[in-house]
Amino acid sequence: MERWPALDLASTIRHDGSGGVCDDLATVEGLARWLTELPGAGGTAGEPALPVQGVGASEELRLRITGLRAAARALFARTVSPGPASPADAHRLMPHEEALARLNAAAALEPVAPQLDWPAGGVPAATVLPSAADPDARLLAALARATITFLAGPERERLRACTAPRCVRYFVKSHGRQEWCKPSCADRARAARHYRRRVSSSG
Repeated sequence: MERWPALDLASTIRHDGSGGVCDDLATVEGLARWLTELPGAGGTAGEPALPVQGVGASEELRLRITGLRAAARALFARTVSPGPASPADAHRLMPHEEALARLNAAAALEPVAPQLDWPAGGVPAATVLPSAADPDARLLAALARATITFLAGPERERLRACTAPRCVRYFVKSHGRQEWCKPSCADRARAARHYRRRVSSSG
């Protein structure tokens, strides 16, 4: 399954399994756990790596990442409009202009110097010169740029907020009729729909 760092970030706000909303980044310990799960932390083949090496969980980094997440989720809400935004934060979304400014400022934290590498007898490839930016800034910039790439790319058209009861996730539709983020949400939504029909028919 394809993985997008922008969705990884947004999905740190999720259904807690018992009717509430859970924030995986509510504490520094939660941030530390999340950092170990990011693509690049464990070296999972085929996934776009994020620069997590040298990044240490701290309250300052937690606040910066949750601020970036708030911007991303506000822009996700705009993307799925006029469909419903995630109920987790639909009532307190960051204003659009503020979200854009925060995302763009984070993306600019690390200067980028693309270089062309073209070995004899090989094919040209683009690389990026290592930056002198600190590890936290590199990660924030990479997350912001991944979000920009996602929102400016074709996946944006397939972004949806899951409408299953209690779910607060955003997801990318993998096929035309997909309404929910995962099978368990589909089961829950169908059960809720069946219950409503039964109640209305018995009334």
